[in-house]
Amino acid sequence: MKTPQENIPLGFAEIIGQDKAKQLLHRAVAQGRLSHAFLFKGAMGVGKKTFARTFATFLNCQNPLEHESCGQCPSCRKFHAGSHPDFLVIEPEGAAIKINQVRELKKTLAFPPFEAKLRVVLLCDIHTMRREAANSLLKTLEEPPGQTMLILTADEAGIILPTILSRCQTVPFFPLPQDEVAKILSREATIEPESAATLAAMAEGSLGRARLLLAKDLLGQRREIIDNLLQLAPDTPATIQALGNLAESAAKLKEDLPELLDLLTTWLHDLLLHLHGAPDKIINHDLRPTFPAACRRWSSPQLTERLGMMETARKQLARNCNPTAVCEVLFFALL
Repeated sequence: MKTPQENIPLGFAEIIGQDKAKQLLHRAVAQGRLSHAFLFKGAMGVGKKTFARTFATFLNCQNPLEHESCGQCPSCRKFHAGSHPDFLVIEPEGAAIKINQVRELKKTLAFPPFEAKLRVVLLCDIHTMRREAANSLLKTLEEPPGQTMLILTADEAGIILPTILSRCQTVPFFPLPQDEVAKILSREATIEPESAATLAAMAEGSLGRARLLLAKDLLGQRREIIDNLLQLAPDTPATIQALGNLAESAAKLKEDLPELLDLLTTWLHDLLLHLHGAPDKIINHDLRPTFPAACRRWSSPQLTERLGMMETARKQLARNCNPTAVCEVLFFALL
């Protein structure tokens, strides 16, 4: 358990979108009908954890405004510093929340809060929770300790035990408007508007995912591969060397390699849209200059064939095939 510094709470007014969540929770506070357990459910990166921190700050503010925390009282200052002793965060250890983490939480909850009006426990990504851990948590949800609220987060597509769902009030979270995501990226980083729009579209309204794509420079690697595919001639020593180097570089991405393949797939799909006159659905705004040369190189049936090659490569990676070999075969096939 920890009180990490990332995702420091904002005021509700600073949180973009999620109006339904704001209305639902503010109404519950005003009516004095707060649930002991909430499930914040929605796609990765749309602000569930930040919202939870903001809500916990508001609930424990000593001088709250109508729909905001004051930001100045001792409780607010501790939340903003990431050091409040009664705000506990449990995140997956490795790939999942484990039963030992739930057991440690239950020991902590056996004691009253240190100082808060309401202790808040944030359990992140509970769709990763294994059945034994979920069953252990169920007892706490059935008989919650006093002065304690649990906020669970889960991806929209995550599988959650029905017994957990039935004991939580679900709060839906939705993707952010893509133009808002692009504006935020442009404010936060030195990035061209076309690249910001591309990242926002690829992230499908997930600011968190857009930030990850930007931080890992996957757009840069995507562009380098595409430039080589369009410029290299098949079956020359220079081509063999260049594509081998690109394959080695791509393989170093490890768990992020499927993400790179997804980006290349969206470009191939955009080329089909360009050929068939559907420009309004294009995602890779920054790669529009590559479309004419690519569409001269590949016909619609050839692009469809290459989309199949991308799917084959993804399946091979899922079977733990050698990533360098997978990328080498793929890049040569795409030429």
